[in-house]
Amino acid sequence: MQSRTLALVALMLGVLVAFPVAQTATMALDEVRPGMVGTGRTVFSGTTLEDFQVHILGVLRNVIAPKRSLILARLEGGPLAKTGVIAGMSGSPVYVNGRLIGAVSYSLGQFSTEAIAGITPIAEMVDATVMPSAQRGSQPVSITWPASSRQLLEIWARDLGRPPGFVADASQAMVLSGVASEVGRLGAMLRPIAVPMVAAGFNASVLDPFAPAFAAAGFVPMSSAAQAPGGTGSGGTPARLAPGDAVGVTLLTGDFELGATGTVTHVDGDRVYAFGHPLYNLGPTEFPMTRAEVQVVLPSLMSSSKLASFGEIVGTVQQDRATAIAGRLGPGPSLIPVSITLNSDRGPSRSFNFGVVRDFTFTPLLTYLSVANVLTSYERGAGPASFAIRGTASIRAQSDITFEDMFSGEQPAGGAAAYVAGPLTALLKNAAEAVNVERIDLVIDASEQERSARIERVWLDTTRPRAGRDAVVFVAMRDARGREVIKQVPVQLPANATGVLQLVVADAARTTADDRRDTRGADQQRAAQMIRTFNRARKNNRLYVRLTSPDPGAVVNGEPMTSLPPSVLAVIEADRNSGIVGALRTTTRGEWELPLDFAVTGSRQLTLNFEQP
Repeated sequence: MQSRTLALVALMLGVLVAFPVAQTATMALDEVRPGMVGTGRTVFSGTTLEDFQVHILGVLRNVIAPKRSLILARLEGGPLAKTGVIAGMSGSPVYVNGRLIGAVSYSLGQFSTEAIAGITPIAEMVDATVMPSAQRGSQPVSITWPASSRQLLEIWARDLGRPPGFVADASQAMVLSGVASEVGRLGAMLRPIAVPMVAAGFNASVLDPFAPAFAAAGFVPMSSAAQAPGGTGSGGTPARLAPGDAVGVTLLTGDFELGATGTVTHVDGDRVYAFGHPLYNLGPTEFPMTRAEVQVVLPSLMSSSKLASFGEIVGTVQQDRATAIAGRLGPGPSLIPVSITLNSDRGPSRSFNFGVVRDFTFTPLLTYLSVANVLTSYERGAGPASFAIRGTASIRAQSDITFEDMFSGEQPAGGAAAYVAGPLTALLKNAAEAVNVERIDLVIDASEQERSARIERVWLDTTRPRAGRDAVVFVAMRDARGREVIKQVPVQLPANATGVLQLVVADAARTTADDRRDTRGADQQRAAQMIRTFNRARKNNRLYVRLTSPDPGAVVNGEPMTSLPPSVLAVIEADRNSGIVGALRTTTRGEWELPLDFAVTGSRQLTLNFEQP
């Protein structure tokens, strides 16, 4: 009998070892009272956990969102008397009598003389992040080709908005406990603690144009050094995260790194809760969760912050909600591998490899930053330059996006980066179907010379063009050094050409504008259509020759219908209010292009009087 009892005890102990059941005790919001003194936990240096004191001032609820409450507290200990609430403390757990009440998540404005903080109740953090993962919806965008840096930045800035402060003013706050006037006044001044946006391997000038957008979203852009993987326990097993540990959310890993850092609030088995406020409030996410090491706390009268670096990936952030981010320990998510090879006319070739998160905003944004970073870091930042870019973006179950173009002039890096990021933005934000980017491979040939020319004159090799005959179009251009460059474009004049026709020799911009006019009403919502449109886009290093006649026609569902009889044209134009029909005043009778090893700008037009053979 005794042996059977011992065996049963041993079995139960084995189950407990295999499946730990110890849970952190929590305190409900209704139990929190002013005057309570608690203990907070965070990392001020390295990976060492340190405690600080928390004095509860009261509880505040926003009547606009009645189920969203904050605990107001004064923090003491460590460097807090000198620094105030520190960016990077977001998520620091607070315990009262050993029971977890929530996460330090909000700070009191700027230039505060005391470390007054808002604490997000742990119940609200757990409740907001238990929603099952689902694919995020997106609003399609219309992008004109070629996409500009300004246009893309406006799109990304709209995506990355962040909720405002807890309440707009004290009158919107309902005080559950504490001195109403004091707690309400402080509540109106609370804002989510700024999140350090850590960048490693980035030229500061690349991030500067994006700094206002990051700052508006509640981030503090900071440069840091990449850290080699480490922090493993015995047997090479990655050390688990604990409440109070520094935690990273990486968006870009490899030769460049970019992401945010904060603090772990609670670990429940393999489930991790952190921050106590949103990263971007994106909803379902698949971002790498990493350990982090705090290198130093930077005191500031305006906003103190932790300077941290990322460690090894220990899991996946699956939810980004209004009151917390949450994820699971284990393997990290699948990233998009990106490779960039830079061939410079002044030095050896260099290759860069990194992984980008799968997200309709961050994938194109970070690809843009990476391309610009390579060019800015290894080529001069001022003066003329030329970048010829080629490569592919592989799309699952679709054709590849093919890149091949040239950008030349003063500081053309932005144009080259937008050229790659533009189609990715439009494709990933389409609402018709999910798009899975498998990898991106780019090769860039860089020169510190401006390789461009402007069209000055065009002429035909004959003064009496005849229908059905071959001809040569001569194009005289002036390059950046003032030298004349003459190119020849062989053309075959259409056999049925009569009367007066227009011959237009133009660059990509003018030709694209003509294309857009001739394809009004085209439906570009499907991924395959968008890829075809981009792959057919006009290129800067091409001469385009187009022969047109003034024949009336129509554009129906984006398809031009030319040389229509008056009766047919009248029937079609009667349906113009449908939005899929547009008038077409000219007909393209022939089109040719000539590849060049330099970028071309400008346009010229010839009027041709055709004679029959």
